[in-house]
Amino acid sequence: MIKVGSDFSGVGAFNQALIRLGIEYDEVFACDMDKYARQTFIHNYGEPKYYPTNVYDREIPSEPLDIYMTSPPCQAFSLAGKRLGKEDKRGILFFNSHEFIQKNNPRYFIFENVKGLLSDNGGKTFSEWVNLLGGKSINGNPVIFPYEDSVPYHLYWKVLNAKHHGVPQNRERVFLVGIRDDKDFRFPVEEHLTKRLKDVLESAVDEKYFLSEKMVSYLFSNSETQKEKGNGFKFSTIENDEISKAVTTKAGQRMDDNFLKIKSATSKGYEEATEGDSINFSVPSSETRRGRVGKGVAQTLDTACNQEIIQLNNPKHSQQRIYSVDGISPTISAGNDGGGQNPVKHLTNNYKIRRLTPRECFRLMDFPDSFTWPVSDSQAYKQAGNSIVVGVLTKILSILLC
Repeated sequence: MIKVGSDFSGVGAFNQALIRLGIEYDEVFACDMDKYARQTFIHNYGEPKYYPTNVYDREIPSEPLDIYMTSPPCQAFSLAGKRLGKEDKRGILFFNSHEFIQKNNPRYFIFENVKGLLSDNGGKTFSEWVNLLGGKSINGNPVIFPYEDSVPYHLYWKVLNAKHHGVPQNRERVFLVGIRDDKDFRFPVEEHLTKRLKDVLESAVDEKYFLSEKMVSYLFSNSETQKEKGNGFKFSTIENDEISKAVTTKAGQRMDDNFLKIKSATSKGYEEATEGDSINFSVPSSETRRGRVGKGVAQTLDTACNQEIIQLNNPKHSQQRIYSVDGISPTISAGNDGGGQNPVKHLTNNYKIRRLTPRECFRLMDFPDSFTWPVSDSQAYKQAGNSIVVGVLTKILSILLC
C-alpha cells in the first residue's frame, strides 16, 4: 500500500486514477478549500483522516509520501485570465507546494497546470518552476549548477492533450513529474482517438437542459438587438445567398451535407462546423479568438460549460450536431433559404438546442458513471471544469508505479 497526499484535491481525479489502476493507497491527507468540492469528494471516497481547507494551515507529514499530487489554481496563469502571475495571490501557491516537497521529500510528485503557464511573463514563471523543481536533471539533461533552493529531483515535463490519450476533449495541460531517485521515465505515447464526442452524450436528457423554441426563435431573430444590448454575443455575418449552403437544405439535400460558418480569427474569418463537431462560445466578444470548432471532440471544458448541442428531434436519427448559439443566430436570422422556407422554423422543427449535461462533462473528464455529486448543476459544471482528465493521470501513474 502506497502513501499519498494531495493539495487542491478538487473532486478526486487523483483518487480515480489510483482506483482505476487497482492500486491500494493510504490517503495521508487531502486539501481543498471549496466547500462544494469537499462535499463531492467525501460523497465519493469518504472523508480523509486529515482534510484541511487551507494549504497554508496544512501540516506537512514528517514521513515521506510515495506520491504527492498538486494542482495550484491555474487562474493566475490561464490564457483566459488577466495573466497576473506571481502578482496574483493564487499564483504564489506554487511556492507552498515547493515547500512541501522540500520538507516531506516524497518519492514522486506530480504538478498539473494550464498550458498558459509556459508563456506567463515571457516564460520566466515556468522557467522558475522548472529550475526549482529539477535540481538533479530536467527532461533527462543533468543540472550542473542547481538553484540554491531547488529540490534534488529528476524533473520531466510535457504538455499533454486529452484527445491524444483516449478522451474526446481538446484539453492541453502541462504535467511536471518529479522523481527523487533515478528512474527511467517517459511520458505516455500519443494514441489515435477512437472515441468521439457523440459517444459520451446521454441518450435521455432532462428537458431543463433544452432551450425553448420561443427562446431559440428569439435568439435567432434578434441577434443584432441582443448585440446592441451588450449581452456579449458577437455573431458572424453571412450573405443571404450563402444561407442555403451554410444552414438549411434545398430539395433533395440532407441537413448533414451542410455546415455552419462560425466567426473566428482565421484567415477566412470563420470556421466550418459540421455533424459531430463542437463549438465553444466562451469569451464571445473576443475579436482574436480562434479554434472555436472542435472536429468531433469537445473543446476545453471551463467552469461554466460554455458549449451547447443541437440535437435532432426525430428519434430515428442517432447522431447529434454540436453547436453553440454563437454564429448560428446571424445565419438563421439573415433571411429565407433557397427553397423559400423559414430557417428559424426549419431549425426549431427538426432540432433542439441544449447544453452539455453535468454527466457529459464528467465523462469528458474521463470520470466513470459511478462517480456522482450531491451538489447543484452549476457547482457540478465548475467541479468538472476545474478537474484533471482521469485517463491522462492514470497513464502517468501507471508508468511511475507499474
